[in-house]
Amino acid sequence: MLTIQIGLFLILTGVILWVSLPALKQPRSHGFTRTFAWEAIAILITLNLEYWFIDPTRWHQIIAWTLLSLSLVMILPAVRLFRTRGKPDPGREGDPSLVGIEKTTRLVTTGLYRYIRHPFYSSLLFLAWGAAFKHLTLITIGLALISTVFLIITARREEHENLQFFGEAYQHYRAITKMFIPFIY
Repeated sequence: MLTIQIGLFLILTGVILWVSLPALKQPRSHGFTRTFAWEAIAILITLNLEYWFIDPTRWHQIIAWTLLSLSLVMILPAVRLFRTRGKPDPGREGDPSLVGIEKTTRLVTTGLYRYIRHPFYSSLLFLAWGAAFKHLTLITIGLALISTVFLIITARREEHENLQFFGEAYQHYRAITKMFIPFIY
């Protein structure tokens, strides 16, 4: 199992670094802090890999699967909306640390975005905590907390970037929506 965990971790880290390389060159970008959130999640997944399907009816596994399901429920429509309504443009000027789908040219305010500004990061929060609940230890709770802190910082940095790009429209949108969880936060 250890060999599989190490292999999975190296693969996940390789993908994260490949996607994040431009952002890592810009420490003030949202992509910089997002890299560390992704890495904490990668560690969580690989640490708890052996517990993924053990005792599926235990309370912590039910919570884990609920959070993981919410993660999927959030990310799939968010990606679709970004692609269809956000009109990503690979040539969009501005922050070179943006990855393809982030290079939207229109502010998306429908679907999940009607209620929360960051469904991608909400999905990652649910993923992190779902992975942590697979086998709760001080280390996994700590990693989930680290991921949460980096995701909050990432969202705040991205909001600053969105204010610069979308201006007053984003300011209004931010005033009427929550950051991660509809009607709550």
